[in-house]
Amino acid sequence: MNLKYLSGAIISLPLLPIMYYQGKRIRASVPQLPQAKGVEGEYVYNRNTNTGLNIISIGESTIAGVGVQTHEEGFTGTFAKEISQLFNSNIKWKVYARSGYTARKVEKKIIPKIIEKQVDLIVIGLGGNDAFTLNRPSKWKVEIRSLIVSIRLKFPKAIIVFCNMPPIKEFPAFTPLIKFTVGNLVEVLGEELQKIVDQFQDVFYFGGKITLNGWIDKFQLSEKKDAFFSDGVHPSKLTYQIWGKDIANEVFKNEKIKNALQKNI
Repeated sequence: MNLKYLSGAIISLPLLPIMYYQGKRIRASVPQLPQAKGVEGEYVYNRNTNTGLNIISIGESTIAGVGVQTHEEGFTGTFAKEISQLFNSNIKWKVYARSGYTARKVEKKIIPKIIEKQVDLIVIGLGGNDAFTLNRPSKWKVEIRSLIVSIRLKFPKAIIVFCNMPPIKEFPAFTPLIKFTVGNLVEVLGEELQKIVDQFQDVFYFGGKITLNGWIDKFQLSEKKDAFFSDGVHPSKLTYQIWGKDIANEVFKNEKIKNALQKNI
């Protein structure tokens, strides 16, 4: 049992009715934004070759591009473009994601629908909905392990990368109570995710904790914090593009991933 989770659960249990009421008010006040359009694309770095990398992204609303019009300006399009430039490679990319999905739903409802036969890199963004539904860390570990196994059976040679957990404590639409409870839980789920990926070969978790002040300093931004959100919960175009570039740079800096991908170009 994760002691951080246990202590948080003990504190939060008497507050669940209040959290339920606050959650209903938040859902009523946050606009229902659509998922991004254009779920696949291509970046051509060298027109004289047909070789390149095939990338798919899998996950919840952030990977589904809620908050932007198209995936080209969202996380996956930005990530693929950066990878194309970093690896001097042609890139084909496709998104498989659904707003509201947990790790279990992704495994059961999305993985079977992936039609690609050859994939070099799979990028996964999950954790928010599992935290919102108060998924237990022990159950999360079982479901993440099962998800990885399902992907590995379908794509034995693909590199699998999990992105950072969502910075729930930064969400302006959330109350302090929900930021504390759900924000702490998502951090616990991230810690458990790291333990799981360490048990698999060629599976990675870039789990650096996202804070808006940290991003502002790291990327020397002048924007205020509200510029990072489209609706108080989901990322804005600015956030998606910073996030996509950041994960692409992490991929390129990882020598094991870099060497494996370069062999496929």
